[in-house]
Amino acid sequence: MTTKTKRATKPAKRAAKARNKPAVPANPETLKRKVYESELECLHVELVKLQRWVVHKGLKVCIVFEGRDGAGKGGVIKAITERVSPRVFRVVALPAPTEREKTQLYFQRYIKHFPAAGEIVIFDRSWYNRAGIERVMKFCTESEAEHFLTQAPLMERAMVDSGIILLKYWLEVSPQEQQRRLEDRVDDGRKTWKLSPMDIKSYHRWDAYTRARDEMFSASDAPWAPWFVARSEDKRRVRLNVISHLLHQIPYKDLPLPKVKLGKRRVGKNTETIHPVTYIPERY
Repeated sequence: MTTKTKRATKPAKRAAKARNKPAVPANPETLKRKVYESELECLHVELVKLQRWVVHKGLKVCIVFEGRDGAGKGGVIKAITERVSPRVFRVVALPAPTEREKTQLYFQRYIKHFPAAGEIVIFDRSWYNRAGIERVMKFCTESEAEHFLTQAPLMERAMVDSGIILLKYWLEVSPQEQQRRLEDRVDDGRKTWKLSPMDIKSYHRWDAYTRARDEMFSASDAPWAPWFVARSEDKRRVRLNVISHLLHQIPYKDLPLPKVKLGKRRVGKNTETIHPVTYIPERY
């Protein structure tokens, strides 16, 4: 074997190994943590202003998040809600329908969670389950899925006509990044709860989900309830982009806050309880 042949063999072996176990790197353009945290802090202040405005004006806001497994829906929702009141921002993440719910009008179990005045309801997956996972995994018939796609725009028109501000977001992730994130759920003990048998089955039906997504957009991207697509290759960027976008979709004003001053108070000498309570061990 010549030296030239030996040199050619090593890269070939590495390439073969890579094909057998593909390496899926993280997005190289990840936003720096310091930049992310600084921008997020500013956006959180604006979300608090929006919250006060929604309560003050009695607005009704409904935000829908859809996307493939691992697209980052939960992270975006957490970024939106971590500095606001859970009494105003309410997250709805419904489990699989019960046997009773399966006999109801399909939209019925979602409608009861719609916002009242002064509320912002966020759906972590929504009625669009029927156009996505239910259709792809054959939990509903094609006829039921097609019927849903004709009815969804009508229901959403009724929502908007009733005064609900409806925002629909689809988080778009590449197959490579999705694979990396799902593998992370397998390896990271803090994330194993995020991985279900259904996620594994869905992982192998990428093209079917793509077709379902496109048909969903075609049927339900209505002028009164358009879809907004957010690229989610970088979790930090998509969180900032979505929050910034939704703040621009709901006109609000910075209501003046009452001036608050903590006056002096009297505190007794004994600040610990006199009852013999049990304190937890202080291991940290």
